[in-house]
Formats: sequence, C-alpha cells, structure tokens
Amino acid sequence: MRRRSGHHVARRAEARPPAHHAAGNGVGEPAWAWDEPRWRAAVNKVRAGRSLKPACWKNGARACVALSFDSDHETSTLREGSTSPGRLAQGEYGARVGVPRILDLLRRHDLRASFFVPGVIARLHPDEQRRVVAEGHEIGMHGWIHEGTSELTESSERDLMRRAFDTLTKTTGRTPVGIRVPSWDFSATTLPLIRELGLSYDSSLMADDEPYELVGDGEPTGIVELPVEWIKDDAPYLGMNRATAIRPYTAPSAVGEIFRAEFEGALAEGGLFLLTMHPHIIGHRSRIAMLDELIRYMKGVPDVWFATHEEVARYCKAVAHDGPFV
Repeated sequence: MRRRSGHHVARRAEARPPAHHAAGNGVGEPAWAWDEPRWRAAVNKVRAGRSLKPACWKNGARACVALSFDSDHETSTLREGSTSPGRLAQGEYGARVGVPRILDLLRRHDLRASFFVPGVIARLHPDEQRRVVAEGHEIGMHGWIHEGTSELTESSERDLMRRAFDTLTKTTGRTPVGIRVPSWDFSATTLPLIRELGLSYDSSLMADDEPYELVGDGEPTGIVELPVEWIKDDAPYLGMNRATAIRPYTAPSAVGEIFRAEFEGALAEGGLFLLTMHPHIIGHRSRIAMLDELIRYMKGVPDVWFATHEEVARYCKAVAHDGPFV
C-alpha cells in the first residue's frame, strides 16, 4: 500500500453514487448540519470492539513481531490510470529486485512474513507469488489493481474483491485468510464484504496498537483487526514521486530508529509490533541494510515471537479471554 499521490485518479469501472447517498459518507452536506443519528451512524459503522491482546504470546513470548510487505509493484502507477514507463519501472523494481532481496533476507534470518498482493500483480508476476508461498510465507489480499476502495459502489467493490480472492487462490494454490485494503482505504461497505468472503482478519485500520475484534453497526463480527499505522510504514519516510511533493526526506538510519523505538514500546507493554513495508521502497540497498539491522536487534531480544499475520490472528482468536468467537 502507498500514499495516494496528488495526480488525478482515473474513474473506476463504476464510481460511487453522490456522496450524500453513500452509507457512512457525510460529504455533500456540512457536518455541522448533521443530526445526532447521522453522525452516530457514521461513527458506529465500523468500530473497535473487545481487545484481543493476549496475556502472553505464543510459548510465553513477551512481544510479537509481524513483518509485512505490500507488493504493489506496477499497480502503484496503474491505479491512477497512468501508463508512464518511467513510473511503471519504479514499481517493477519491487518485483525484479525488491522481493528477491526480501526473501533472501528472511531466509537468512529464518523468519516468515506476510505479503499483501493485488490481484493484477499476481497475474503479472505469478512465479513470484508461488516462490513466496513455497518459502513458507503468507499471501493476503490487497485489492485488484490497488484501487481506491471508497470510490467504488458496493457492487464494484464486491466484484473486485472476489476477483482478487479467486486470482490469489488460483495462483498460489492457497485460499487467502486476510486482507489489507489498498491504501488502507476501508469503505463503509468493506467489512460486510470481508465477512462474505469468510476472511479471518483485516489489517487496514488504526484504532489501537494491539489486535481487536471488529464491530460493524454495533454487532461483533469475529473478524480480527491487526492494526496498522503510518508511523510503522516505510512509505511516508522513503516514498518518492517526481510529479508530487513526495520525497524520501528521512534517512534510513532515522527510520530504523523510529521502528526500533516502536518495537521497544511494544516489548515494554507486552504487545504487537506490526511493520508495513513495500518491496519497491524497502528493497533498495541502503534500506534493506536498515531492515537487516533492525531484525538482528529484535532477534537478539529474548522471548520475542516472530509470526505471520495469519498466525497472529489465529493465536488471538484461540486465546480470547472473554468468550469464543462467532
């Protein structure tokens, strides 16, 4: 996933109806004019429910580390309707260089991670996805073409999610159990569609540092949320788009310090350190070296469990302390 650029985003196959007709979307009428039922409905559409932070992690670990990579590749450009060879090459780097470097790094450290892959990328680079799975990593959903989810009608969002789900299943031979919505652009209709697909977890929202159960319209869903945050994402620090103000203003060493501090905070609280990265960003030499150093440091700390997102969600469900999941 990546931050959206300032470029015009091409209209998708089926644009959302006028904003004031969309559930939970208040654009079109100023918020100060809403009545209480309207703003309460917007707030309660998707909420954080019970905490799923375990008393301790697997095998008595003090903290959990979940590394993830959003393999956006060429869809970072295609999503905008752009066909610029220069920008497409920037994404291709993720497949050609970034993912192989990441897999080599994970193999050296004997770690497993989660890769979130748009359906179009699975079609463009099927052998990459098969290698990821063959080496023991998880592949989760990440949209079809890294589309702007909130720009879609419910029917279009359903169609693209189903298309992506089927493509990943066919390509990898495994059914995805989790999703990271492109650009973390979770719409008012995303949660019901996640439930339709029978997914176990989402990793797109930011209501907590620790895992929690998603609640939709006041109803517990049984879906685990593994929360993300821009602080724990390489794109805000290291992204580059020559047509916008997006620049890699932060040195890799400084990014490493931020990530290390977030890990140390999770360790002190007995919590989850979930890191989001992108092969076309983190895969460059100076940056993969920073990630290598961070991993070496975290592995040197006793009683830390490194897990895929699927493993974290499954563990949190299994040890939920206040009742079984639906």
